Amino acid sequence: MILINIDKSQSASYLYQQIYKEFKNKILDRTYKAHEKLPTKRTLSEQLGISINTVTNAYEQLLAEGYIYTIERSGYYVEEIAQFSTTKNANDDFPSYLREKGKNRSGSVSLSHMTADIDEFPFQDWLKCEKEAIKQFSEELSEIGHPQGPYEVRKTIAKFIALSRGVKCEPEQIVISSGTQPLVKQLMSLTVDTTTVAMESPGYPRIYSMLTNHIQLDTKLIPLDEHGANIEAVDQSKADFLFVTPSHQFPSGKIMPISRRIELLNWALKKENRYIIEDDYDSEFKYQTDNIPSLQSLDHHQRVIYFGSFSKSLLPTLRISYMVLPINLLKIYREKFSDLINYTNTLSLYTLHHFIQSGMYERHIKKMTQHYEKKRNLLIQTLKNTFKDTCTINDIPAGLHFTARFVTDKSYEEIERLAEEVKLEIYTLKRFSLNDEYKQSKNIELIIGFANTKTDEIKEAINRLQQIFTA
Repeated sequence: MILINIDKSQSASYLYQQIYKEFKNKILDRTYKAHEKLPTKRTLSEQLGISINTVTNAYEQLLAEGYIYTIERSGYYVEEIAQFSTTKNANDDFPSYLREKGKNRSGSVSLSHMTADIDEFPFQDWLKCEKEAIKQFSEELSEIGHPQGPYEVRKTIAKFIALSRGVKCEPEQIVISSGTQPLVKQLMSLTVDTTTVAMESPGYPRIYSMLTNHIQLDTKLIPLDEHGANIEAVDQSKADFLFVTPSHQFPSGKIMPISRRIELLNWALKKENRYIIEDDYDSEFKYQTDNIPSLQSLDHHQRVIYFGSFSKSLLPTLRISYMVLPINLLKIYREKFSDLINYTNTLSLYTLHHFIQSGMYERHIKKMTQHYEKKRNLLIQTLKNTFKDTCTINDIPAGLHFTARFVTDKSYEEIERLAEEVKLEIYTLKRFSLNDEYKQSKNIELIIGFANTKTDEIKEAINRLQQIFTA
């Protein structure tokens, strides 16, 4: 009889796991043969000096996983188990080049454009709305919701963007998801013919990578002129979809004037099933003047697909974005995605519904606009005082970032390396130049974000930036 070794100083719950593991290992290494009878529960409990219940728990776990089987009034037997076809070798170890390193932010300061000021987020108000959502929509929270998101939430969003952005739509036209990327991917799958997409460069590298590498679409890059996407290049692209950011071009910050907007709308009408994707990613924040109406508000022919997000105005980690589909595309979407389970957190969506309905969202936006404008002004003034005439700021009063051009002989690669050394988080224009053709001659252009830069860290951030250029 083969005995097993256990450490009886451990708790009863851990004892049964020891027995289970011992038997499992001896069965797998063929110490116990197929169909060999195991000791009875009473026998094993007496041999090991433990309770029958502990042995029973171990045997039941082995039985549940298929290591043993039982014959009524006879006992437990070893199951016939296939052997693994190969043995472990050194190559089974996890490769070091795939291991991830945790970020050490100690001592770092940021001029990143990719986040919001979490210190100013009204968590208590959000939690109040969450409690209200649980109370009012408890039944809906227990069910699989509509593929486009809950109707009540879409109705609230439709009303909000009509008032704030002039967007004309019904709740049925809104599709909510966990980010812009999944929405773009769904949108691109609605067409059966080969699709050509055009997008601004510089622009979003993640969207560009998804279109070209993952969806593998023919993607044309459109250069910018003083009014935004160059209309001649747009026309020459012969694109089916044009991806633009007219209210605050990313990353240049340009605001597209009405004349160029009308030209783009006229371009869309020149070909059947041609659309403009308007990404209104940070339109909530406009300084000195009122918000710029959306491009979709000018569209009378259902050719603009409006994209919005709550990532900049609330928290990026909430992952709530939406698109407004023209009616003919909505029909195709309903046919194709009728069985889709919506990607977003339903509780977060109903919480957002109450957050907007209660007026808390509007108050939050007003407060944050004033807060961001103060930080933005302080940051620009500190840059001017520090760099004098060696820095040119593209001062467009909108959004959560602006661009600045610095006179230097250093390369983009040097700037990025030195920024890492002084623990300053910055992003250069090189990152967003989608065709890798970025101007280098005596100038470096940076995307300066200020949402997550603490007011008392602005001076230190600019001092570190100066260190980079003078190193």
